[in-house]
Amino acid sequence: PEGKSSQYLSSLLLVAPYADKKAELTVEGEVFSRPYVEMTLAVMAAFGIWCEVAPGMNHFRIPQGCYRGTRYQIEGDASGASYFWAAAAVTGGKVNVANVPVPSLQGDAQLVPLLERMGCEVERCKGGITVQGPEQLVGIEVDMGNMPDVAPTLAVVAAFAEGTTVINNIAHLRIKECDRLAVMVSELRKMGADIEEEEDRMIIHGQAGGANLHGADIETFEDHRIAMCFAVAGLGVPGVKVHGEECVAKSFPDFWERFEGMLG
Repeated sequence: PEGKSSQYLSSLLLVAPYADKKAELTVEGEVFSRPYVEMTLAVMAAFGIWCEVAPGMNHFRIPQGCYRGTRYQIEGDASGASYFWAAAAVTGGKVNVANVPVPSLQGDAQLVPLLERMGCEVERCKGGITVQGPEQLVGIEVDMGNMPDVAPTLAVVAAFAEGTTVINNIAHLRIKECDRLAVMVSELRKMGADIEEEEDRMIIHGQAGGANLHGADIETFEDHRIAMCFAVAGLGVPGVKVHGEECVAKSFPDFWERFEGMLG
């Protein structure tokens, strides 16, 4: 496969043990979202299939065989958790998300150290990760090539941070459920954000507490991630209205109830 989406590669890896002969996969170009591929390989190994992997993770040899049944503890969804950690960051509140082990297999759990760099206090324990928002967030520069699903979340947080945040290496955001890079720029601009779009990065010129932001009607483009990250924006600015909010059903059907429960 061509190296554009780790999801395609993961699907091929998962079914490869059932091929008519020993399978080999070669990725042309860069392997994006590499932690997701590593997680796929770890899960396959837990169920009895060990793959041979080249150092650059662009060539795989997968043995023939059958997965074997086992007991497996599934981690909490770090991508879904990101909106709750971001809520803490934007509001200066404190949120604990359970069942996200430290370390986590999921690349999206690496959003937490980024929030820490922006000024949040983080507490890691066996039962989960707690984020405490600061009095004032600060902008950072970061490469999010390995965690594109939480790049929109960080973009929202950056709009409430003092200074410039640069989110690099995110061209593959353009081939998700929508062109997330372009949509985040357009919808944050509706709220008054000073944000630049380039082919593979976003540059957000934030003001402390989102002083330049205001309410707006937000289009989700039927993308669950867009809906959930603008829920976070609505915590910091009154008058944010998210249209097509039911699209969260793709990954988090009870998101709105959980989000409201956090506020209660």
